Amino acid sequence: MIKLRLKRYGKKREVSYRIVAMNSRDRRDGRPLEELGFYNPRTDETRLEVPAILKRLKEGAQPTKTVQRILEKANVYEQLKA
Repeated sequence: MIKLRLKRYGKKREVSYRIVAMNSRDRRDGRPLEELGFYNPRTDETRLEVPAILKRLKEGAQPTKTVQRILEKANVYEQLKA
């Protein structure tokens, strides 16, 4: 199963995440199928590649709870319904 989830990177206590599409059985920092965005929780900065995310969601990819909240804030699900 393909999951949309966060991949951690950055220094200690200065963490950032990439939003990636990965096989659910792969390890957290393994090689992703595709990088779909960026999330920095310290500054609440988010950059998303919306067309690629919509494509993955239409193919049946399941977001984790955290990624789902990020996508809801960016109104990605409204674009999916339209």
